[in-house]
Amino acid sequence: MEDLWDGVESEAARRLLRAAVELLAARGYGGASTREIAERAGLSPAAMYVHFPTKAELLHTIIHTVHVTAHAAVVAGGTPRDSSATVVRGMVYALAAFHSRHQLAARVTQNELAALPPAQWATIRGMRDATEGLVLAEVARGAAAGEFDVADLSGTSRAIVSMCVDVARWYHPDGPRTPDEVGALYAHLAARMLGVKA
Repeated sequence: MEDLWDGVESEAARRLLRAAVELLAARGYGGASTREIAERAGLSPAAMYVHFPTKAELLHTIIHTVHVTAHAAVVAGGTPRDSSATVVRGMVYALAAFHSRHQLAARVTQNELAALPPAQWATIRGMRDATEGLVLAEVARGAAAGEFDVADLSGTSRAIVSMCVDVARWYHPDGPRTPDEVGALYAHLAARMLGVKA
């Protein structure tokens, strides 16, 4: 599985991010101290502050990385194909599989959004809107072409994105479905929501 933190230059910072995800997923933002995160990463608390001056900055890095990477997955999954139906299936497959593969980081992201300062939350909200906008644009294109039977374009697009994001709340890597199987199931469900017959 690809590591969300591969783009982080410092190995120590990558260790801190992995440790933070594990602890924040288990205890929540308020239940995990910077000292515990540093210890889990095998570093001193002082070493943590070199990379992340505050726990809030560490959380922001996690949430920002999840959103950037999820958006990139949707873009790649929606590479233009023959029809809007295949594009939407590709987007949904990519988004649902992403939230399965990176379940802990995605769950921390969803559970701890309220801990972000207002300015950071506004930026993240814009990123979320951009990802939803990709799906909405393709749903609108497909509806205009007669591929989809959709009464509420924005509401249906939001529901499709929301069900993919919600995978992070229930998915477990030891469960009965692989990330690819979750992606395939959700792509099928999205097609049915859009009234695609085949």
